[in-house]
Amino acid sequence: MGYFIGIDLGTSSVKGILTDERGTVLAGKTEEYPVLSPQDGWSEQNPEDWYRSTWKVLRELSSGREQSVEGVCFCGQMHGLVALDESDRVIRPCILWNDGRTAEETRFLNEKIGTDELRRLTANIAFAGFTAPKLLWMKRHEPENFKRIAKIMLPKDYLVYRFTGEFCTDCSDASGTLLFDVKNRCWSEKMCGICSVEAEWLPAIRESFQPVGRMKAEYGLPAAVVAAGAGDNAAAAIGAGTVREGECNLSLGTSGTVFLPRETFALGENAALHCFANANGKWHQMGCILSAASCQKWWIEEILRRTEYFAEPQEKLGDGNVYFLPYLMGERCPHNDVNARGVFLGMRSDTTQEEMSLSVLEGVTFALRECAELAANGGAGIRTACLCGGGSKNLLWRQIIADVLNVEVCMTETTEGVSFGAAILAMVSAGKYAAIEEAVEKIVRHKTVALPNAEAVRRYERKYCIYRSLYPALKGCFERINQI
Repeated sequence: MGYFIGIDLGTSSVKGILTDERGTVLAGKTEEYPVLSPQDGWSEQNPEDWYRSTWKVLRELSSGREQSVEGVCFCGQMHGLVALDESDRVIRPCILWNDGRTAEETRFLNEKIGTDELRRLTANIAFAGFTAPKLLWMKRHEPENFKRIAKIMLPKDYLVYRFTGEFCTDCSDASGTLLFDVKNRCWSEKMCGICSVEAEWLPAIRESFQPVGRMKAEYGLPAAVVAAGAGDNAAAAIGAGTVREGECNLSLGTSGTVFLPRETFALGENAALHCFANANGKWHQMGCILSAASCQKWWIEEILRRTEYFAEPQEKLGDGNVYFLPYLMGERCPHNDVNARGVFLGMRSDTTQEEMSLSVLEGVTFALRECAELAANGGAGIRTACLCGGGSKNLLWRQIIADVLNVEVCMTETTEGVSFGAAILAMVSAGKYAAIEEAVEKIVRHKTVALPNAEAVRRYERKYCIYRSLYPALKGCFERINQI
């Protein structure tokens, strides 16, 4: 029997799993690495840390099975700018997806080039986390580094390059660069011109499930075919079995996403909603908030100095009057505002720690509902929501999501998310399944974990309406705070 390795290159760690072709998870391994923040709002990593950590994971997962590993797939964090010189040396630390330094460049693209033109060329508007604004920032602030560029790639593609020597990316990950024509699945010549990007800097485009090469001989996996891979959200949707229109994958990782597959290319009415190529050769719409489970981690670990994360569902959810805006790293969808900041509102002298903890979970869920409503207005309604990511382990949070979104909430029997989706892509790439849809149908199993409570749904509807009014009221304050 053959084995398959799925790799999730995350923001704080790389996670890998080993499976058989039936999707049984046989082993898992995680290696952590640091996030660098040389200035307020900056977020960087050393690509060499990714490589060393990933190689440790691969060695442990394949130990004793080296000859039987048939497929490997690298997936993970999107939008990061990895720049290499002509000698394949990393020019500077990777600027990550949650880095906020490119406000001016983002504004230039949205205002001077124009959101209508950007959507025509790339199906998306500019966000501070996207790759193109980072290149403009690098050209302006680090011109000597910019002149040295010979290759640019995304984080998981750096791993593919190191382990196979193949310089390529996939359509789903390329969609988040703002250099990619999502409708036609190719690089946008005009956008590359706007950002002074030479054609030879760009990796070849592949579909996520396509084989792109084999592991180099020195890694001791002679039978392993390497798939092109996918961005983390597209991979997580595969791992959750969310591949058909009408299905929804809701991710509660460091960031939070609402992911809705589409059979055909279609722009939503609201420009803040992402329209990306999907890992199955089609498309998807996605709303992304920059802080999800990271809000809970910050509140519990940094503020309360505790380790308790999980709580049982409570009675009378939606009754509280404390509100939380989850903009700890600024916000992407729907506000596209790097100046936005986290806020607690509504505390009184008798407000409890538990009420504030609850408001953190509610605030993140309200932000995700805003994204879901944008997608619904674009014709991609939600019937059920499949949860993945670390935050999905929280029983209380599951119920809040069911009540706030008024949908059945389910989870997969396998909870590895991105790495499981990567393993499925490895299977398809190696020829074990003819298509992603076939693999998902045979491998992924769901279970219902929460149903909406009618009374809580009504209470949360009232609270959500108030929540929606908070950002517009505070937007000017955020701008002034960040000018100090």
